[in-house]
Amino acid sequence: MKIKFILSVVTALCFSFCVSAKVVMPQLFQSGMVVQRGKPVIIWGKADKGEKVTVTFRKKVYETSADGDGNWRVRLPKQKAGGPYVIRVNDLEIKDVLVGDVWLCSGQSNMDLQVERVYPQYTTDIDSYSNNDIRLFHVHNETAIHGPKRDVRPTSWKPVTKENAWNFSAIGYFLAREMYEKTKVPQGIIADSWGGTPIQSWISADTMKNNFPMEYRRSLLYQNDEMIRSQMRANQLANQRWFEVMNETDPGMSEDFTALGYDDSKWIKKNQYDNLTGERSYMGSFWVRQHIKVDAAHAGKPARLLVGTLYDQDYTYVNGQKVGETGYQYPPRRYNVPAGLLREGDNALTVRFITKGGNPHFIKDKPYKLIFEDGVEIPLSEQWSVREGARMPRCHNSEINVHYLPITLYNAMIYPLAPYPVSGVVWYQGESNTGDGQIYESMLTKLIENWRQLWNDSDMPFVVVQLANFMEPSDKPQDSGWSWVREAQRLTAKHVPNTELAVAIDLGEAVDIHPLRKREVAQRAALGFEKMLFDPKVKLSPEVISSEVKEGNVVLTLDQQLKPGTLYEFELAGADGRYHNAEAVADGSTITIKSSLKSPKSVRYAWKNNPIRANAYGKNELPLSPFQLVIGE
Repeated sequence: MKIKFILSVVTALCFSFCVSAKVVMPQLFQSGMVVQRGKPVIIWGKADKGEKVTVTFRKKVYETSADGDGNWRVRLPKQKAGGPYVIRVNDLEIKDVLVGDVWLCSGQSNMDLQVERVYPQYTTDIDSYSNNDIRLFHVHNETAIHGPKRDVRPTSWKPVTKENAWNFSAIGYFLAREMYEKTKVPQGIIADSWGGTPIQSWISADTMKNNFPMEYRRSLLYQNDEMIRSQMRANQLANQRWFEVMNETDPGMSEDFTALGYDDSKWIKKNQYDNLTGERSYMGSFWVRQHIKVDAAHAGKPARLLVGTLYDQDYTYVNGQKVGETGYQYPPRRYNVPAGLLREGDNALTVRFITKGGNPHFIKDKPYKLIFEDGVEIPLSEQWSVREGARMPRCHNSEINVHYLPITLYNAMIYPLAPYPVSGVVWYQGESNTGDGQIYESMLTKLIENWRQLWNDSDMPFVVVQLANFMEPSDKPQDSGWSWVREAQRLTAKHVPNTELAVAIDLGEAVDIHPLRKREVAQRAALGFEKMLFDPKVKLSPEVISSEVKEGNVVLTLDQQLKPGTLYEFELAGADGRYHNAEAVADGSTITIKSSLKSPKSVRYAWKNNPIRANAYGKNELPLSPFQLVIGE
């Protein structure tokens, strides 16, 4: 009897354990999630082999069992927009679930750019906006070189508030707001991007192997964890030693160039936009100082110090105290000066530049000033006292950035999200592929096919954001790598079904690869989705539908009416392929280009890094895309 009792207890305990065994679900399935309306709802996860899984949603029950590997999946019927609801999976309860539209936003740094960075462009608007019907899901950076991961790094869904949006993709944030205004249904944004990454990183191994074999083999070279660890450790040590030697030999560290009382009267005086070092290239540390006068009313008060944008790394000090540092060139320097630091009268501002190549410099057309809480501003002088710190030799290392390698981000950041249904994808990438313009169309086309196959959605809408204008404008024709990528993006949108182009050729900045006007980019992306999903009559950017030579001039016919007037940034080429600037005029839905060539063969528009004078717009205020075409084809 005693043995039977013990066996009964053990059996009961085993049964209890089996019944209460918890399922494990991907990060996407958490309280606050948004489920895509109008498509079957796919729910999946892990459990013990053979375990029964029960999903309860909106009073209906769906059952399945985990397979031999512990995987399970349930397909729920299409849902209408609404909520909040509760999803129960065995003993797991997912609360506050909304049904609406879900958007995937991916690419590199311009997609990654956070609300914090664009805040000065839209201050009041961001300050005043919150919306519980918009939920944000940020996929954290991760790599996988050997094969796809099952899930992304721990993260969560968050409702839109200023605080929650602060470090979220600005384009994703504004896209959600635009789509909410258009549809009035809940919106979910999945931000899945990584600055500086090439398109190859976001494509699957099979796609790369079958279409870009050399790129695929490049990834194979790094499928050795020991080699990567050893190289990364060696690079870390080399970089660490480089900084140690620089700091040990920099007189500014021992003499404290940052102190208010330091005598900088013998330093060289230079304008901040001159060549500060007098060299073509400089490596090491370099110091600049200036003095700021503060009145009695603002002495001791906290302030915001804007030191524009600097190349490359900086450490910035006020009266000997460090107020901020930035490790690379792109972020704006917005540093807080704490209360009690500023004195009445003279104050010393010191910046220590660190560069590993190129020259330390200030970026033009950026804000350089001290701002107090009462709104009073003190502009910084363009004149600085400058002095060399420690000039250094090159830091010899062989960087291995795994996230730049083919396949790695697809494996770690895209594959785990499927088949979570989405309404559409925004792709903003290409800056890191401006040397690959001739094959970028093929790669982008394959990426779209790849992702649609992964999601088992052959019509999944894509909006491709075309690269914005950037760099120094030129009056002369340029054979620009940026232009070739823009053309590849245009042609992909033209040739791949259910794909639209968001033209951003007028939203860039000459001095900043990360322009701030991200709301306008999101608005144009939203128009693309509106056309594909809700109203095919929506007009996007004008497109050329035919071209011909008429009475010696080139005449382009477009798909819509243009704003009339003289147009710039058009070029014509003859049989020799050499392009020449040409005058053009818009009238109705045609553009007439005056030709100085006897037999013009091809035409292009805005084919430069920064075609600053490009001014062809539809009457809907959207810009004509840069393009190149053979006349008559």
